[in-house]
Amino acid sequence: MLNDISTGFVDRLRSRDPKAWFELWETFGPILRAQLRKWGKGRIGVETVQDLSQETLAALSQAIDSHDPTRGARFSTWLLAIARYTLGDEIDRRMAQKRGSGVKPSALDESFQGADPGSRPDDSYELAVFDAKIDASLRQVEREADFVEFSVYRMRVLEGRSGKEVAAQLGMSEPTVSRRLASIRVALRVAISETVARYSFTKEEEGEAMRNGLDGNPNKTEDALFDEAVAEVYHRLEDRREAEAAEGFA
Repeated sequence: MLNDISTGFVDRLRSRDPKAWFELWETFGPILRAQLRKWGKGRIGVETVQDLSQETLAALSQAIDSHDPTRGARFSTWLLAIARYTLGDEIDRRMAQKRGSGVKPSALDESFQGADPGSRPDDSYELAVFDAKIDASLRQVEREADFVEFSVYRMRVLEGRSGKEVAAQLGMSEPTVSRRLASIRVALRVAISETVARYSFTKEEEGEAMRNGLDGNPNKTEDALFDEAVAEVYHRLEDRREAEAAEGFA
């Protein structure tokens, strides 16, 4: 069974809530683009990848009503299966055009429930999906937090600056830096717990944050490890963004 947070999000998708769909696109659009580029092996251009990643979410809007959580498919596997279906449809369409004939659209079948072995994700894809959840949590906290407080966290944790350097640049004492850092850390722990739950269709997915050193329960002795884990994800995300920009994606 889905947890209450995930069930609520799926219900928003089923009711065609535009904010829920934008959230899904903002969070997982980059991963879909990367996966489509990987499958395309250089044979599809930037605009086609952009179109296909949006079509993947359009296909998801058709599949969401028939999703069966009792089948035990991970959210990431489900998303990947839909992306594969979308790319397959595009390839079929192109082949049909070359033959000068029409093409019958493929059906939304059991592959959406994770039954298709060819759609099973590799470790790099799973890591990218997890990182996207942490990225969504960071964006949420940044939107909701005091600007200066989040700046403290960004400089101290994400950019790796010393407490003394941050204090000098922002014109505050080092104890104030520590207090503001702690405030954002608490908010981020909560956001990560909620975000991971929102995009979890299985118990295994729900435990991802803890396995990656991002436990939602405050524990002073683990604060440094928590910050280190967040920074590690942040830098992986930055590397992916740079790679995507180099390939012509905004």
